[in-house]
Amino acid sequence: MKLDNDHSDQESSTNMAQIVERNIKALLERRLAEQARKSWQDELADSITRFAGSLNFVLVHLLLYGTWIIWNLGWLGLRPFDPSFVVLAMAASVEAIFLSTFVLISQNRMAVLADKRADLDLQVSLLAEHEITRLVILVTEMAKKMDVQEAHDPEISELANDVHPERVLDVLEKHEQSLK
Repeated sequence: MKLDNDHSDQESSTNMAQIVERNIKALLERRLAEQARKSWQDELADSITRFAGSLNFVLVHLLLYGTWIIWNLGWLGLRPFDPSFVVLAMAASVEAIFLSTFVLISQNRMAVLADKRADLDLQVSLLAEHEITRLVILVTEMAKKMDVQEAHDPEISELANDVHPERVLDVLEKHEQSLK
């Protein structure tokens, strides 16, 4: 008997692994397809944002700005080209404007992807809730026929009702308003 259970558990685990592997593969294929659909502008913005968020970016700026400052302080014995650091301040300001724009472009695209994932999560959750509700109804009916006392628990009839997301949102908004 133990061998049969082990074999059954192993078979169930293998089936589960196949489902998980299929889902992972489908999600990765979807991600690659979305990556392939990115425009060159989005790709450029992502590349710049990725570099700007790296230690290499910090090191390049330490070297560049550090050299600029040391040179213009006269510590290298070279003639200063920006003694008041006005050009340095302007260059840093323009760079900050462009970097923030590239970061916003990347964040906007990531927000769209996050919204898609949230919609998918919601749809999967609603489907699971619907399936569970049907199972509650089925098991409750079986329990009633078998005269199981818990089948008459009033909470079970409440669990057997489908959840309507718009009603849940209405209740959430009502509670948020009462907290304000």
